[in-house]
Amino acid sequence: MAERELRIASGVVAAGAILGVAELLAAIVAVQSAPLAAVGAGVVDHTPDAVREWAIDTFGTSDKFVLNLIMGAVAVTVAAGAGLLERARRPLGSILFGAFGVLATAAALDRPQAAWTWALPTVIGVLAGITLLRRLIRRVEDLSAETSVAESGRAPGIGGTTSGSSGCLLPGDPGSGGITEPSVGSGRASARPGSSDGPKSGERAVAGDAFGVGGPASATAAAAARVDRRRVVRGIAVAGAAAVATGVVGRWLGARARDVSGERAAVTLPPPSGPVTVLEGEADLRLPGLTPYVTSNADFYRIDTALILPQVSKDDWSLRIHGMVDREIRLGYADLATRPAIERLVTLACVSNPIGGDLIGNASWLGYRLDDLLAEAGPHPDADMVLSRSADGWTAGSPLSVLTDGRDAMLAVGMNGEPLPVAHGYPARLVVPGLYGYVSATKWVTELEVTRFDRAQAYWTRRGWSARGPIKTGTRIDTPRSRSRLSPGRVVVAGVAWAQHRGIRAVEVRIDDGDWQPARLAAEPSVDTWRQWVFEWDATPGEHTVTARATDGTGAVQTAERRDVVPDGATGHPTVTVRVG
Repeated sequence: MAERELRIASGVVAAGAILGVAELLAAIVAVQSAPLAAVGAGVVDHTPDAVREWAIDTFGTSDKFVLNLIMGAVAVTVAAGAGLLERARRPLGSILFGAFGVLATAAALDRPQAAWTWALPTVIGVLAGITLLRRLIRRVEDLSAETSVAESGRAPGIGGTTSGSSGCLLPGDPGSGGITEPSVGSGRASARPGSSDGPKSGERAVAGDAFGVGGPASATAAAAARVDRRRVVRGIAVAGAAAVATGVVGRWLGARARDVSGERAAVTLPPPSGPVTVLEGEADLRLPGLTPYVTSNADFYRIDTALILPQVSKDDWSLRIHGMVDREIRLGYADLATRPAIERLVTLACVSNPIGGDLIGNASWLGYRLDDLLAEAGPHPDADMVLSRSADGWTAGSPLSVLTDGRDAMLAVGMNGEPLPVAHGYPARLVVPGLYGYVSATKWVTELEVTRFDRAQAYWTRRGWSARGPIKTGTRIDTPRSRSRLSPGRVVVAGVAWAQHRGIRAVEVRIDDGDWQPARLAAEPSVDTWRQWVFEWDATPGEHTVTARATDGTGAVQTAERRDVVPDGATGHPTVTVRVG
């Protein structure tokens, strides 16, 4: 490896040591305090809306995976730059690592749930990485100096020396005893100040005029330089392996210490009391290409700000209801078991769902009525908002009137007959029919603060999104897909429509610029869920545009006006373009 490559490798390995040591310590302090996790969370918090929505639209639920890849690529690039910049007497690479440490520490301490100890993994990791970088770069520079001396011995009339013991000592280094310098035109080497007049024991002197080009001594020096290069490369490799092992152990310990999957699997859900929403067979048309009426847990969309999923044990979990209330209450998971549970089908939707998008899903939720829980606390008459808070500090602001108007807003603990998946909020989350998730669907919920919209702002409303967030009437064409090639004749056009808590009265389909024609609706078990629809089209050859629109239970027709998702959800009619014949 050339000197440049050795420097790059040294920088990358030293950066690996930073991250490895930090991951190991974060397993003890808090996994969210690891530098990449903290910086990633900061990126999510401060990404401009346009960039965020582009990422969601482009990568969907894989947006966090892509962010981690980008951060990894940036980390490698910065590490390589640090290795190239670092010098024994000009530690610019160390300064670069230090700047990263300041950034990562600030990001960690900026998290809502952070304690001062969250700074420790990054600070100690950076110190370890800088120490390793300095040592590796010093060895690379020593090797470079020795290689230069060995190569100089190959010139006619010039001798060279190398150290016989360490093989990496520079002039003036402690223990070097001086390094002899070649003399031109003589058969012996002259000495630097502080050395003897000739080679000391353990040193090799090369008399260029005695041996000439490629003589035995120069060959010996070159061979020694090659041995030393292998030692440097081996040292970098060992340090790199140690860094990776440290990081892997840290990740494993952190995951093991906080993993609640085993606990979740052992949870027995309470039976629902009272009426249960019955799934009628006619609600699911079961057509090829049509989204199933009930979305499986594995297929349910996940959009949130958590790069690391909170792992909250039910034994440690509690829900605090406070703020503008007559009495503050706190409920543990065991306390919920004594309360009547409800089970309802509810469709949830993300405000970032574009026209025709898939950031929407329908599931059967089991939980406890929020209006009952809030009534026990006694909200003040002038309160109008409930600020819910997640275990990771994320917040959502929901209108108090919506949570207490009799709809099936709930503190959910089950999803499709199972305890909530960790990715969807185990042990408890909020489910509110009719509101976009950013103002209602708090996962890993730990607090309900009764307050007012003019006194508090939630996570996304602080970033310019609408405070209230009612779901807009929408529809989606599932089949045929856009740019499909179809055969002339009967073509099934099908999809889903939604207007949670208002229901769907009608869906219409238009081919090109023709008239709107009614689609056939599936059964509607609840106004809080989406509704499937189907339209049979006698397709003729050529390219065609298929458009759909829905009418909600109040008679309001889905608007054709195209609007972006910011600040309160997209509007417009979904279309697909197909070719027949």
